[in-house]
Amino acid sequence: MLAANVAAQVLNTTTFQLVNSRDDEQAPVISPDGKALYFTIGNHDQNVGGKKDPGDIWVSLWVGGQWSAPVHGGPVLNNRGYNAVAGLSGDGSQLFLHGHYDPTGATARTQGIAVSRNTGGGWSQPENIHIPYFQNKSTQVGGYVSPDKGVFVFSADTYGTRGVEDIYVSFNEDGRWTEPRNVGGGINTQFQELSPSLSADGKTLYFSSNGRRGNGSFDVYFAERLDDTWTRWSEPANLGALVNTEGRELYYRMIPEQGTALFTTTKNSDGYGDIKMISPKDPPVTPVATVDSSVQRITITRNEVTTADKQVKVFGRVNNAKTGEPIPASLVFSSPAFGKSVSSEQQAGFQVQVPSVNVYTIRIEARGFISAFEKLDIQTYEMRELEMNFNLQPVEVGTTVNLKNVLFERGTANLLPESHDELDLVVSFLQANPKVVIDLSGHTDNRGVHSHNVRLSQQRVNKVKDYLVSRGISAKRVMGKGYGGTKPIASNETEESRMLNRRVEFTIKKF
Repeated sequence: MLAANVAAQVLNTTTFQLVNSRDDEQAPVISPDGKALYFTIGNHDQNVGGKKDPGDIWVSLWVGGQWSAPVHGGPVLNNRGYNAVAGLSGDGSQLFLHGHYDPTGATARTQGIAVSRNTGGGWSQPENIHIPYFQNKSTQVGGYVSPDKGVFVFSADTYGTRGVEDIYVSFNEDGRWTEPRNVGGGINTQFQELSPSLSADGKTLYFSSNGRRGNGSFDVYFAERLDDTWTRWSEPANLGALVNTEGRELYYRMIPEQGTALFTTTKNSDGYGDIKMISPKDPPVTPVATVDSSVQRITITRNEVTTADKQVKVFGRVNNAKTGEPIPASLVFSSPAFGKSVSSEQQAGFQVQVPSVNVYTIRIEARGFISAFEKLDIQTYEMRELEMNFNLQPVEVGTTVNLKNVLFERGTANLLPESHDELDLVVSFLQANPKVVIDLSGHTDNRGVHSHNVRLSQQRVNKVKDYLVSRGISAKRVMGKGYGGTKPIASNETEESRMLNRRVEFTIKKF
């Protein structure tokens, strides 16, 4: 199976000449009967929210050997938020949609997926599907619901990711969806893994990543699932030059009924996505991987990396986490042996060349937004380019920030030294916004005695407050309370998920 997936030939692209435009076409899905193509267009003036709308679902029909000019999917499937199709049931009667829907047409406040049903005369009002502990802090949305309606794989930036967006899986068990499970470090890197999908038998995972040596910012990879834990995979392999270019390739989806596959690329498309189709049955031109099926091992041939190659061009944009719109910002990349400041323009974004042999801290700041602190480890990386997009939350009452790099010695309120960088960022934020009042909240998991957990979480809140005050912040501007394990954001059944519940956050109470 894997060798067939690597071999591919690009089909006649004239079949999409009425679909592809100067706008951003993404997330293509073909109906099981092959007659309808659903995809998302971003920032189109006919979207529900107009040019500021991040994406609406559009539909094209197969007519006369090509896809027709697309028409807007209508107000039932679209609102002012990001709208996209995650999949269809095998019989075509159910349409699975990214996001939750408000019956009034407004953008829903909750997250997840929804389902719309074929009424014979159109699609019904979407019904929201509950997935426990579902959260995605990223503006990047992508995933795949299997035709049998049993598996949902998706990308998300949530608590416990290895970097930014990771790939997760949820299962439909007797009509109830399970808590998302991270598919593990064999797939996920500290960078971005996006737009996953599955083969017809559910054993091969396709996904895009900028965290591996590829041809451009995002390449498509595939890996074979080795067992039913969904955390053990063969070594991911690049799909090769007939799919991946120096552009950005996303949303690779097999269409077994046709023996083809869809994906999107920014190659020769004015920087936005165009839809393309390939036939994975054609003979390979340049194999990118060899497979030993007896031991389920993939061997990838890599080029040797020279000293001159040990430079990475890091580029991307800084976005408003609430609206998804790009904003001007400043970024500082620093390591013990390197430091560089760079500006991110509102539309052009930022670009910086850094040595690929360091661990960096990245500080992102913008007027009117809460600063962010990230870490970048590329000590052993072989890539030439890396796309990193950051989301900043606007300064407004009610905004909550998880201080994910504020850490304590186990079972104590003693701050670890690596916590100081992020706490200093909070100090800078409060100094730059002298009228802001924040409310700290401390949380533990639910193990142990409840009263002890409450006391420990309060002690940790006090320690954080003491640090801020010691740096010149008025104690009157920092409130705080420990909640113990009473407000979990994840399950307490595994150590990995319990770690997510042990946290300190702050919420803007006054501005």
